[in-house]
Amino acid sequence: QVQLVESGGGLVQAGGSLRLSCAASGGTFRSYVMAWFRQAPGKEREFVAAVSRNGASTTYADSVKGRFTTSRGNAKNTVYLQMNSLKPEDTAVYYCAADNGVQLTTTQMAYDYWGRGTQVTVSS
Repeated sequence: QVQLVESGGGLVQAGGSLRLSCAASGGTFRSYVMAWFRQAPGKEREFVAAVSRNGASTTYADSVKGRFTTSRGNAKNTVYLQMNSLKPEDTAVYYCAADNGVQLTTTQMAYDYWGRGTQVTVSS
């Protein structure tokens, strides 16, 4: 059983930056594909970014490509989401998720473990 705890959310002005972290415990971190999803008020949860087990490969939603970067530190059992040039439409609860498969995937159903989320609010 893997436990995931997100941190780093907050209130930021448009154009600003935030760095989210997700600390994992209770499992073999390096054996999981890690991803970030988000859910805005009144909307369905959507894929944001994912990173492969060794950190060599990443994939992003078109809406964040070029602005967000995900990475991982396997020695620290932590995955990160660096968010730059934030826009009001990035406002959402951001969730970390872990998949014990092999391939990078954007599909929510593939992810076995989820954190409780951290709120990101971007003011205009």
